[in-house]
Amino acid sequence: MFFRQYFDTESCAFSYLLADKQSRKAVIVDSVKGQTELYLNQLKELSLNLKIVMDSHIHADHITASGLLKKETGCRLLQGEPSYSEGVTDTFNDGDLIQLDALGIRAIHTPGHTDDSYCFFIDCESRPILLTGDTLLIRGTGRTDFQNGSANEQYHSLFEKLKKLPEHTRIYPAHDYHGMTESTLREEFEWNPRLKVSTKEEYIEQMKKLNLPKPARIDQAVPANLKCGIE
Repeated sequence: MFFRQYFDTESCAFSYLLADKQSRKAVIVDSVKGQTELYLNQLKELSLNLKIVMDSHIHADHITASGLLKKETGCRLLQGEPSYSEGVTDTFNDGDLIQLDALGIRAIHTPGHTDDSYCFFIDCESRPILLTGDTLLIRGTGRTDFQNGSANEQYHSLFEKLKKLPEHTRIYPAHDYHGMTESTLREEFEWNPRLKVSTKEEYIEQMKKLNLPKPARIDQAVPANLKCGIE
């Protein structure tokens, strides 16, 4: 499997390019509109054929490049149910396998940050990979106070879904604000302060107390992302 991570300095957002090495069929996850030219250049340089573009959820802090990538390459644009955006080619549900020849990506519905949040599990070689979106961050978790978020649902997503995956799974989030690029499930359940709770009620109370400011670009980003970034 081919794997590449990209970082957008303006939004502190990560995006991911994955491809089957033999067929060169590729997928981009959590694209950023301002990085569209970079993705297209990388696809050309690496002789990759973009077949799928998808987001882990409707982002509130940056605009997706999914619509532009679909327009430029003819790729399919996928979103997880519940899907709210215009221009989506197909949708997927919890447990669905998104297959590109030998590359299989398992969709895991992990509501909590938003009701449409998904993680993507790739059981590759000796070390599986989990793209965690904003559900599980490195030493943090996604906020739950907007876009139909729920600390109750996020607790279940974290402790009843993600924690059951192999503990050596490498995790790659959609954002990081402290210079971290990857972690493992074992690390996070040992060192992540948001996960050091004994009960669901304790987790919910912890999230209530965050009192975070409104995302600076939410009023621009969400409407644009509901159109897959085509303004």
